[in-house]
Amino acid sequence: MAKVEIAPLRNWDDFCPSLERFARPDTRDLAKWNNRVVSNLLYYQTNYLVLAISVFLVVGCLHPVSMFTGAAVVASVFIGSVWVGENKAIIKQFKKENPALFVFLGIVVSYFLMSLFGGVMVFLHGILLPLILIFAHASLRLRNMKNKLENKMESAGLKKSLMGIILEALGQQEENLNKIQDFLESKLKE
Repeated sequence: MAKVEIAPLRNWDDFCPSLERFARPDTRDLAKWNNRVVSNLLYYQTNYLVLAISVFLVVGCLHPVSMFTGAAVVASVFIGSVWVGENKAIIKQFKKENPALFVFLGIVVSYFLMSLFGGVMVFLHGILLPLILIFAHASLRLRNMKNKLENKMESAGLKKSLMGIILEALGQQEENLNKIQDFLESKLKE
């Protein structure tokens, strides 16, 4: 198993090039759209981390207590959903069959818990805004050859990154790993 590596910070021209490298995803082909999002999340993960931290710090300076509470709630829901998804068979099966819905439900639960604490607006601005920006970029940014090569290395297990571990915990990479495993097994049989 490969050790966890930190992905390099991609330069600005690669992260936000001219408009011809952005396109609306095909909403009729959810598998292709999901593949684009996962690929971009893996390739630009350090840039997304810098973006999220920047927005988080700006909002955190304006509302520190509410921001801390929001971060604690989201972290608790994430850790709890990963634990339940691994230890409860029915939830594990649901997560495997509906990974995007599983993540969406985690966001809804976080929102509900934040509404109990009265910090919904801070949650929306500090935590959800970076997620929306990241998802929008990952959905709209077209992949390049370097991106595709990095993702193949990640999914084949030659490289391991923090985003890869998170996506795996959310059930977003199991399908890719199964396809590669099936391919390798078929080659070994020949």
